[in-house]
Amino acid sequence: MGVEYRSNRRDSRRTVNMIRINQLKLPVNHTEADLKKKAARMMRIPEEKIISLTPVRQSLDARKKNELLYIYSLNAAVSGKESAVIKNAKNVNVLFDKDKAYRFPEHGEEPLKERPVIIGFGPAGMFCGLMLARAGFAPLILERGEDVDSRAERVNEFWAGGALNPESNVQFGEGGAGTFSDGKLNTLVKDPSGRNKKVLEILAEAGADPSITYVNKPHVGTDVLSLVVKNIRQEIIRLGGEIRFNCKMTDFKDENGQLTSITASQRQEDGTFKEETIPAQTVVLAIGHSARDTFAMLAGKELDLQAKAFAVGLRIQHPQSQINLSQYGMENPGALGAASYKLTKQTSSGRGVYSFCMCPGGFVVNASSEDGRLAVNGMSNHDRAGKSANSALIVTVTPEDFPDNGPLGGVSFQRNLEEAAYRAGNGKIPVQLYKDFKTGAVSAAFGDVEPAFKGGYSFANLRDVMTEPLSEALVEGINSFGRIISGFDRDDAILAGIESRTSSPVRIPRDEGLESRVRGLYPCGEGAGYAGGITSAAMDGLRAAETIVSRFSPVFIS
Repeated sequence: MGVEYRSNRRDSRRTVNMIRINQLKLPVNHTEADLKKKAARMMRIPEEKIISLTPVRQSLDARKKNELLYIYSLNAAVSGKESAVIKNAKNVNVLFDKDKAYRFPEHGEEPLKERPVIIGFGPAGMFCGLMLARAGFAPLILERGEDVDSRAERVNEFWAGGALNPESNVQFGEGGAGTFSDGKLNTLVKDPSGRNKKVLEILAEAGADPSITYVNKPHVGTDVLSLVVKNIRQEIIRLGGEIRFNCKMTDFKDENGQLTSITASQRQEDGTFKEETIPAQTVVLAIGHSARDTFAMLAGKELDLQAKAFAVGLRIQHPQSQINLSQYGMENPGALGAASYKLTKQTSSGRGVYSFCMCPGGFVVNASSEDGRLAVNGMSNHDRAGKSANSALIVTVTPEDFPDNGPLGGVSFQRNLEEAAYRAGNGKIPVQLYKDFKTGAVSAAFGDVEPAFKGGYSFANLRDVMTEPLSEALVEGINSFGRIISGFDRDDAILAGIESRTSSPVRIPRDEGLESRVRGLYPCGEGAGYAGGITSAAMDGLRAAETIVSRFSPVFIS
């Protein structure tokens, strides 16, 4: 992890200026004194002139296994004139700190007579709700699943052999699907607005390790995420927002293309449902990638839902020590933590195969949300201390692969695979050793790779789950990855399926103002087709909140 440093940008006794230092390299076992000495040398100033150092970015250079290095970008607060220090340093890696600070907009002037409603309390809905609450808009948030504690109990009961609850499971409930994952926070989304940094800062404020704001591949961990999402929920409520669990939007009404109300179905303690019509001028659709019944309802509206490409595949497990050895040159990396990997391959068929949601020291989990259908995902706790590493290996699919040409063709494609997985494993996670997957034989026993599952599993032929083109692409990909990570294609690597919920199979079109064809309806986040993970979904939630606040004035409060 390196050394964490705190800084104050002002010191009452001295003039404080901020300087960015890039490409500061030190061995991974360096001390705070080592870093301060190296920073002073790069700026060509005495160490005592450094007031504080704040990490902006920390990455690991593991190209030389006998010389692992941390590479830092730092903000340095120094006494004296910033320009003079930079000029005297004569170093292209010592320059002005030009990062753009995140700025949330001021209220607009258009009256908002009804409080905004958010559908879904995953990352997009959660961050949208928090920012609206901070701006005084007192949002109403509807979440079809349970609060995170009740949800965790329900999921653990299911993994222990209990019945699946279609409304509260790994996919649905407080925190969204990301709550039962590794909590990875890296994203490929470009961030000139500073939203990414803001998301990480909010998560750290809510209880995540502060290092997530600067490490190269930040993660929170499933065990910590439950605390974080509860703290954000409590902050929203404290600021005047309302969150209703076990409450699902089942319909909406509009007049002349302008949203007027939604219908919500609230589960009661006796198991019955109570419907309510809620007047609504603005609704943020942050429904998540698995809200298939909601997709079906929306497909009957004038929203022009579109099927989109995504990817499906299998989870693969290896010994974590094997991955550590390949990546770091040692089986036990100590303070470096469990190693990860990212692999890609363009196959001879033209399909891409790549690793996704890699979970060091983690588990493969039953992530089903519909009876008679089975899906898997991966998760890790914060310490990533498990003996096995797992990752999804997924193959790209397009609407041409789907069984029908409608907007829900991708949903049908997912369901077909999940039904096949359920049949293959007799309701349990179907698993197979890699050597047997290549030949289509059902495995008889595990090898030296220790299985790590949450939920029951059963040996099966995963060729009966995957289509042949997808299976062949996976074999080509795994064999190729074995030339990058030694032993990746080992005979006893454990495969499990089906990984079908990598991203949304639909997109709900929206304009530059983030509105759908129905004005006042704001598709947002992963389920709407505009994000691909916790961070990008949360960033899209910020963007939706910015759009609403910059347009409206919350006159409904008075």
